[in-house]
Amino acid sequence: MVTTSVLMSRPGFQRWAAGAGVAGPLVFTVGFVLQETFLRDDYSPIAEPVSALEADPSGWIQQANFVLFAALLTIFAVGLHRGIAATRFGWAGPALLGGAAVGLVLAAMFPLREDAAGNAYDPGNHVIAGVTFFSCSALALVVLSRRFAADPRWRGLARYVGVAGVLGLGCFVMLGRFAMPEGAPLHDVAGLLQRGTLLILTFPALVTMALRLRRLACRPPVLIRS
Repeated sequence: MVTTSVLMSRPGFQRWAAGAGVAGPLVFTVGFVLQETFLRDDYSPIAEPVSALEADPSGWIQQANFVLFAALLTIFAVGLHRGIAATRFGWAGPALLGGAAVGLVLAAMFPLREDAAGNAYDPGNHVIAGVTFFSCSALALVVLSRRFAADPRWRGLARYVGVAGVLGLGCFVMLGRFAMPEGAPLHDVAGLLQRGTLLILTFPALVTMALRLRRLACRPPVLIRS
């Protein structure tokens, strides 16, 4: 039996990273809610995805919102990686969170546009951003749950995070097949389904992990017996 001491590397940075993990989803949500409430009278949050906020003269605000979220998510991913006991391929979960951040940047780089009738459309490549963000964020939760299970300090979150990731993958498939495409059976409620995926599954899991990272940054090292 081997006993190892798991240290919280650079706890000051971990607290900062945890703050980024909490702030990212919250700031992003407040950002798009304020836009759809006060800036877009013709916008339907039930029918239209968050990205449709870019298809407007004020769309630069949502582009900035994507980039800010990406930056905060990247900082959180780095801090999270340093705050969990190392395992084989343990980098995969945080790397997938980084992939989700790349998807957010792509969403800002390739925004939706508005046609003559005032409808949002993808001029090309934006769909790649959506696929990247939703698939990577869900897969990150699944992979991270396995790493959590190997660390006593995180084990209590393993099942919750894993279930959230699996459900997120299911929602990703549902959105891509039955909601987002024009003419799909659930297209009229695509915005509602997208927001449900974010606000019920992905974002609460990210915030919960960030809060755990924050608490652990203030604790002494623990001993893991293997």
